Amino acid sequence: MSQSAAARYRYKSQAPETRAQNKEPELNSHVQGRIAAAAERVPQVFWCPDLVSTRDLGPSGVEAVLHLAGIMKSRPADFCRALTGRQMVMFFEKPSLRTRLTFEAGIVSLGGTAMFVDQTHERLDAREKLSDVAHNLERWVDLIVLRTYSQQTIEDMAQHARIPVINALSDLEHPCQALADYLTLLERFGDVKERCLAYVGDGNNVAHSLLLTCACVGSSIRVATPPGYTPSPQIVAVAREIAEETGAEIQLLNDPREAVAGADAVYTDAWASMGQEQEADKRARIFPPYQVNSKLMAEAASHAVFMHCLPAHRGLEVTDAVIDSQQSVVFEQAENRLHVQKAILYLLLGGGDRLPARSAHA
Repeated sequence: MSQSAAARYRYKSQAPETRAQNKEPELNSHVQGRIAAAAERVPQVFWCPDLVSTRDLGPSGVEAVLHLAGIMKSRPADFCRALTGRQMVMFFEKPSLRTRLTFEAGIVSLGGTAMFVDQTHERLDAREKLSDVAHNLERWVDLIVLRTYSQQTIEDMAQHARIPVINALSDLEHPCQALADYLTLLERFGDVKERCLAYVGDGNNVAHSLLLTCACVGSSIRVATPPGYTPSPQIVAVAREIAEETGAEIQLLNDPREAVAGADAVYTDAWASMGQEQEADKRARIFPPYQVNSKLMAEAASHAVFMHCLPAHRGLEVTDAVIDSQQSVVFEQAENRLHVQKAILYLLLGGGDRLPARSAHA
């Protein structure tokens, strides 16, 4: 657990119900009764209070999410009532297709309820202090999902709310996406420790989460970006610190061909992310050498797959010939968003000894 997650855990554990409740939560016990066949395989204690960053999970948490996601994908009926009565609210400052629908479908398929608040017209804290929003939400619902422009908004919500908070995308990280990406690689290759993913393009939030997730699973990643568009030095430092524990290999490059050479997977993303539209023309002049086309894919291993978090800007960061080829697994990635997020929801809400979900100030 990261230091920030540990601090949030201590804060959320101040509720008086925690001191009086030393037995296993009732929800967890009756969930176990319905899925007895999976009891020994499903993680029963989850120490992470929120998913604000992949750093909160660490190697053990990432392994738990990916393992459970695989079980849930193969045996969905075993979990169809796992979160009965649980309510999730989503606040999205940015548009969404995959993230919104996979979270909504995910909690509904587990027996819970989803509510969506369109926050694209103004920032979440525009009308009201964020801590006040948090203290309202913790009395009404069981979990908060945020898709925001600022990572700080998510961190502040998690700090103040005594219910779990999930980062569904910020300017800094996209943890759910990277977890789904590595589930896709696990399905394709069986073991990712000896595999290499090449990321080509902007050193953005997706690149950050791929670096952190790669480090957690002990795999190899090469990130090629134009000078001036490299990943955050702080994220890279954390990823390398984790890599020292797991044996992961991390390389930062500027040459896309060097990054892709012999790689098992080639990944790209939009050259200009949401919120960077004013830079689109400038970036369109800088990034063409980083386009993933048939010529660049030919540098990868013959069995290599192409990956993209979507939406794709065809003709810019990737050509039709690549994204529509047999090598492309972009829709497998999109499908696995559902299964990874179901696992995250279950682990935060119903899979172990959770803290009480209600505030002490009711």
